[in-house]
Amino acid sequence: MNVSNSKQLKAVIKELSNFESLEQMHYECVEADAMPSLAALEEIVQLCRALIFPGFFGYDAVNRQNIGYHMGICCERLYQLLSKQIQTKDSEALSLAFIEQLPAIRSMMALDVIAAYNGDPATESYAEVIACYPGIRAISSYRIAHALLGLGVPMLPRMITELAHSETGIDIHPGAQIGHSFSIDHGTGVVIGATAILGNNVKLYQGVTLGAKSFPLDENGNPIKGIPRHPILEDNVIVYANATILGRVTIGKDSTIGGNIWVTSDVAPGTRLIQAKQDAKTNKEE
Repeated sequence: MNVSNSKQLKAVIKELSNFESLEQMHYECVEADAMPSLAALEEIVQLCRALIFPGFFGYDAVNRQNIGYHMGICCERLYQLLSKQIQTKDSEALSLAFIEQLPAIRSMMALDVIAAYNGDPATESYAEVIACYPGIRAISSYRIAHALLGLGVPMLPRMITELAHSETGIDIHPGAQIGHSFSIDHGTGVVIGATAILGNNVKLYQGVTLGAKSFPLDENGNPIKGIPRHPILEDNVIVYANATILGRVTIGKDSTIGGNIWVTSDVAPGTRLIQAKQDAKTNKEE
């Protein structure tokens, strides 16, 4: 590098190193309190999946004789990694509290797998659902992240669901409340907002958005945080591909929302909401 280029590079480095210019766009490590490691979080998710679905993730030669050993190794490693990544004074207690929830998460995931299997005639086994379906990967990451969020763990829950977003194309905020027997068919492009509430036995297809219609502002013009602004889907609701449901509306139980529909008001229980058919020649609604 010649002298001129070296001087230019040093000038850029000096400018990039100016903390005052960064405002909120930086994270300053204080006393080794670094940002969580994405690589560690990926391993944490894989360990959780190995504990929830032994033999499908992690060590693949699990049997009745060695499952206790396998569970022990995974739990010990998960405890160590999670305690380090949580980075709070009570990180070890929080890690243990999370691991204690894994049996319940496994029970929920079993119902999710059954729902996916029963809802898709193309699948031939539960094993195929667990090993192949992106919806199960996204839902497992969501249930892991939701449990951590419930314990008050900062940052990690959102990072975990964003890893799943990158992996599957399915974006579920960890703050959403989702009941059992939840399934996502195909899945690409599904978005579920932070304050969405989904009952039991809800099924979504690809491209479904459960979003916010508007963002109320405070006196300074900034969005108000934490208010309910996403839909409520009651039990046994099905939402077909590319439907968009916005705002704090309620889709009543046993309802079906057809594809490519925009919904911004409540839907009564048992409703079948579909697009009106059009005559191809006259372009008039039937």
